[in-house]
Amino acid sequence: MDTIASLFSFITTPVSWVIVQFHSVYGSLFGPDTGWAWGLSIVSLVILIRICLIPLFVKQIKATRAMQTLQPEMKKIQERYKNDKQRQSEEMMKLYKETGTNPLSSCLPILAQSPFFFALYHVLNSIASNDTIGVINERLLESAQKAHIFGAPLAAKFTDSPEKVEALNSSLTDVRVVTAIMIVLMSLSQFYTQRQLMTKNVDTTVKTPFMQQQKMLMYVFPVIFAVFGINFPVGVLVYWLTTNVWTMGQQMYVIHNNPTPGSKAQASYLERLSKHVAKHGKTRNRRERAIVKAIVAKGRDRNEYERKFINGLNKAGLAAQADGTVVKNESGAAAQAEDGTTTTAVAPKRQQPKRQPKSKRHSGAAKPAGEPTSLTKADDPQDAKPSGSKGNAKPAGNGSTRSRAQSGQRKGPQRPKSPSKK
Repeated sequence: MDTIASLFSFITTPVSWVIVQFHSVYGSLFGPDTGWAWGLSIVSLVILIRICLIPLFVKQIKATRAMQTLQPEMKKIQERYKNDKQRQSEEMMKLYKETGTNPLSSCLPILAQSPFFFALYHVLNSIASNDTIGVINERLLESAQKAHIFGAPLAAKFTDSPEKVEALNSSLTDVRVVTAIMIVLMSLSQFYTQRQLMTKNVDTTVKTPFMQQQKMLMYVFPVIFAVFGINFPVGVLVYWLTTNVWTMGQQMYVIHNNPTPGSKAQASYLERLSKHVAKHGKTRNRRERAIVKAIVAKGRDRNEYERKFINGLNKAGLAAQADGTVVKNESGAAAQAEDGTTTTAVAPKRQQPKRQPKSKRHSGAAKPAGEPTSLTKADDPQDAKPSGSKGNAKPAGNGSTRSRAQSGQRKGPQRPKSPSKK
């Protein structure tokens, strides 16, 4: 660790200068030799660095979502060229270039923060070794060595010998108890941050190896922090615990306000947004309009939660527009009740005519007034006999007309009667 930290010695002077500036502010409030002054200086250093890294954090979110979207295509390329690794790599790079995606973008905040982390480790290690570094002179060095956080010196480690801890005016028990608690908190915060990302902000409709990799890292990272944490000084543990808490809070804000499409967080967000829009009839700000605009632009490619959101607006008599605004749906069936609540008017169902009994259909009885007309085919009029004719007169034409069926008579062709015997 000391060798790695020495590689970033070029940045130790800026880091030590920032700590000293914050120490001069907090020292006037809590005293220059207190752990509060030096501890809060380290916390303020973390906050300053993380504020500067917010643009990289936004880029990390976009890159991570783009990688999640590309996972199905990447899987197809791997299966198609599984026997040709060179062609597989070429197709992957081509896919990244076409979509403008960079796999390393998701690691930018960690990579950008690493030099400050190791520079701080180098500064605290020099304080423990009683060496001046950067802008920390002998007076500040003596003040930093006297600073204790809950009884543990700022530069003490879990693996330090009792003699070294006594030289820093502390006991080995205090150092190990404080460092153990901070290592546990650091590991738990890292685990919760990764678990929150996997359970709430991942598209559950896509099952890819990327998700399995993230799930594995959820358990690996806390173990790594626990193993290497025993070699970190107390000041570095304060730094890393603070950055973990910042990351956790920053991620909670992003999941709550800008979740990944298809995730459980998006379902919760769209449910809250639907209730607000249905109540006030409009979106609140530019961010909400951008989300509604993106949902409308998807058309038939909307996921389950987005379709439910659009249907909820339609039921409330509202319609989402292409620019992200929400207007009243003139063609909808929303009506205002007397108390001001919005109700949905339901069109009356079509009434089917009542089917008559079989006996009535075959009988020539008149239908009662108000009874719906049967859907049966109307009977043909009975053939009228020519006036003055007697006997069996043949019907006009080729005998195609039929007489009205009598009540109780069988349908279909009738059996001819036998000729009468004279």
